[in-house]
Order: sequence, then structure tokens, then C-alpha cells
Amino acid sequence: MTPRELEEYRALRATIRERGTQRVWIFLIGLLGWAALAITTAALATLPVATLLPLLVLASVFQAVFSVHTVVERVGRYIQVYFEEDQAGWEQTAMAFGRVFPTHGPDPLFAPTFIGATLLNFIPVLLAEPAPIEIGVVGAAHLAFLVRIVLARRAAGRQRAIDLQRYQQIKTGNRR
Repeated sequence: MTPRELEEYRALRATIRERGTQRVWIFLIGLLGWAALAITTAALATLPVATLLPLLVLASVFQAVFSVHTVVERVGRYIQVYFEEDQAGWEQTAMAFGRVFPTHGPDPLFAPTFIGATLLNFIPVLLAEPAPIEIGVVGAAHLAFLVRIVLARRAAGRQRAIDLQRYQQIKTGNRR
């Protein structure tokens, strides 16, 4: 590895480390912010539509977590293709481990927590004894966010293989 390549490799690994930590902090602080807003809204507002503000915060936090996760994964695939071609390094080993030993470990998108928070966010709607139209409108917004979580999780599950293939195509000059 040339000194320039070594510096690039170190910078990319640092990016993965820092963004991985950033993702967790975004999740924790965002969830606390959502919880505070959800409790305040439930205590002070009587309209079911008031739950849309905490839902917007929750969705924004999820989108931030998803975006950071996507970038970290993409940097990892870049390292795999451009720095680990001749030898199995961290990125290749991590991908191989996941294929050989698929587990149900921690969710990098915190999807179960976001799903639970979304359901909790909807409870005040039901407690307010809303009109059917209110349940429909506010429920549709909550359902749309739940669908977003499921689709993002599915996309994240396929992202590694897709990014790996794209970087390999770019490296070989075979861009379709």
C-alpha cells in the first residue's frame, strides 16, 4: 500500500468508526426527544392529530439513522473492493461471517424500537375517543411510517451485496 492509500484507508476506517458511534447517539438522543414530545403532547393536547408532531420527529430520527447506516455500509464495501482485493480483511471477513452464520443479532436500524415507539405514539389517538375520520387520517400516517421502516430494513439487508457488485463494476470499468 502506498502512503496515500494507507492514509485513505485509515480515514475511511475512522469514518466507519465515527459514523457508527454517531448512529447510536442519533438514535438515543432522538428517541429521548420523541419521548419527551410524545408525553408532552399526550398531556396537553386533546386532538388526535397532535400525535403527528411526535411521529414526525420519530420518522426524522429513523431517517437519520438509516442514512448514516447506509453511508457506513457503502464505505465498508469501498474498502472491501479497493483495499482488500488480494487478502481477506475486516470487511470481507464480516460479510463471510454473516453469510455462514446468519444471526438475529442487534438491528443496526433499531427497527423493533422504532416500530414499538410508533405503536406507543398511536395510543393517545385511541384514548382521545376520536371520530373515525381522525383514526383513519392519523392511523394512515402511522401506518405509512411503519411501512417505511419495513422497506428500509429490507433495503438495508440487500445493500451490502448490491454495493459490492456496483463497486466491482466501477473498478473493472464495466458500468451498466
